[in-house]
Amino acid sequence: MKVPLASASKCEFRSVIRFLSAKKVTPIEIHRQLVERYGEKCMDIKNVRKWSREFNSGRTNVHDEERSGRPSVSDAIVQAVEAEMFKNRRATIRDLEEKLGGVCSSETIRHILVNNLQYHKVSARWVPKQLTEDHMKRRVECATKVVARFEEEGDDFLE
Repeated sequence: MKVPLASASKCEFRSVIRFLSAKKVTPIEIHRQLVERYGEKCMDIKNVRKWSREFNSGRTNVHDEERSGRPSVSDAIVQAVEAEMFKNRRATIRDLEEKLGGVCSSETIRHILVNNLQYHKVSARWVPKQLTEDHMKRRVECATKVVARFEEEGDDFLE
């Protein structure tokens, strides 16, 4: 199965740049050829120059190097958010942000509550998400049965 050229990955662009740089093609010409072949959504001239310079100085790897960034969510922050939320289940994300003293952003707090702790807001309270895959399947099955029965019996079904 062929992948259209319009959906090229970063590594593919870099491979083309590496190949053409090895053939001593200028970055401007490389960019022109990329635009000609991949369209306007390809890598911009600034990045073509940067990667051409990298490959000309000896780099051979077209993949991104590992980065040592710190995660925005640590276990300590998750525990702090959970502790504050248990003190007041009606607390808003903004309230939790103030109580934590700006340790993390409101978006990070929302991410922790929804993704890490599996909570969602119901009637202005944070409650655990308890709906499992089995629950969802059973709901769909029941709804399908109700619809089928309604289609068979019509309005008599409601009486």
